[in-house]
Amino acid sequence: MSTTVFESRITSLPLLGRGKVRDIYAVGDDRLLIVTTDRLSAFDVILPDPIPDKGRVLTAVSSFWFDKLAHIIASHLTGVDPESVVSGEEERAQVRGRSVVVKRLKPLPIEAVVRGYIIGSGWKDYQQTGAVCGIALPAGLKMAQKLPQPLFTPATKAEMGEHDENIDFATVEKMIGAPLAAQVRDVTLRFYSEASDYARTRGIIIADTKFEFGLDDAGKLHLIDEALTPDSSRFWPADQYQEGISPPSFDKQFVRDYLETLDWNKQAPGPKLPAEVIDKTSAKYREAYERLTGKTLD
Repeated sequence: MSTTVFESRITSLPLLGRGKVRDIYAVGDDRLLIVTTDRLSAFDVILPDPIPDKGRVLTAVSSFWFDKLAHIIASHLTGVDPESVVSGEEERAQVRGRSVVVKRLKPLPIEAVVRGYIIGSGWKDYQQTGAVCGIALPAGLKMAQKLPQPLFTPATKAEMGEHDENIDFATVEKMIGAPLAAQVRDVTLRFYSEASDYARTRGIIIADTKFEFGLDDAGKLHLIDEALTPDSSRFWPADQYQEGISPPSFDKQFVRDYLETLDWNKQAPGPKLPAEVIDKTSAKYREAYERLTGKTLD
């Protein structure tokens, strides 16, 4: 039985920072230990209740995709056992099944977002402007409709508690240079194409997702952070999909939908979740892993 981890406490390594979900520690000068906790954020606010098995699911799903997409570009994974870089059974229990040791790379200052269907903020943008992130779209699209082709819609990476800001491709070129911007765009679209084709064979539609990238000392691009998880993507069951409605999902949209029913201003602190919402969300995460991989979470 796994232990729920809201916040890791690894004292044998220097703590570099805590994100919305991940705690990051230094392993020497050239590697990092990333511990994926069971924290859940919604509307960029960390909620007070952990979701059982969430960190283990995110780690397992990311590892699955890192391996599956490795022929496109390398990931940040080193293959080093996380339990080998911490001390004592208490620390090993905290990292077990939810951690990776990765290369220490220079992160790019953007999130590489790709949308295959029009939903969420993209749908709101389209209703107001007829475009998504400045990219004009045909008139008359319905909510959740498949786009004529996937769109690369990058965003800036916000500080904790702030909201990501959509930016156009020209801004990305100014930020990181035109050649690297083009490589990130092309790799992102290829990742999405291959992953969505595979997921469809497993009964899952990937409506949209986001990737993060980093550079090594030689300037080589790597996939970092997470990949195609229920936290970074919208997964829809293909057999329940239809245009015109927001489909049920395997991701934290279930929590977002619940929070939308509350009188909450979407500012910290976040509200506590009912046990039923926690249990259903945990089950959704596990089901996403099991559908995608055909395996049961240990």
